[in-house]
Amino acid sequence: MIDTVRTFFLVVLAILGPIAFALSVWDGFQNTLTQWICRYIQVYLWLPVSDMFSTILAKIQVLMLQNDIERMQADPNFSLDSSDGVYIVFLCIGIIGYFTIPTVAGWIIQAGGMGGYGRNVNQMAGRAGSMAGSVAGAAAGNAVGRVGKLLK
Repeated sequence: MIDTVRTFFLVVLAILGPIAFALSVWDGFQNTLTQWICRYIQVYLWLPVSDMFSTILAKIQVLMLQNDIERMQADPNFSLDSSDGVYIVFLCIGIIGYFTIPTVAGWIIQAGGMGGYGRNVNQMAGRAGSMAGSVAGAAAGNAVGRVGKLLK
């Protein structure tokens, strides 16, 4: 099921890719292409994350079954009915876990951000820092020059 939804989203993203590329040419939309690539990779990761989740669930289920087999061999009066509640809880956790796959894929690659605004703020901060550095350098050079003249 997750593969079907993933394939549908990837097709939609593939159709929107050229539009994202075209929009990224204009000022203020430069981050559009990067966002599209991040979202495409994020949706592409749904299946590997699902496979890892399935592998973990399968390993836990194997360990639970091995435990039941050992208890059945040790106690002839052992009934599987006594552990049905554990299996039901385990399966509910598995079902809820599958709904979190897009969130987990989002943890792997972040598709959010402030875009062009964040870049502009960073550029302004960098310009202010370089301006402050140049003023401080000029002042220090002027002071050293004046002290040098006084010492001669």
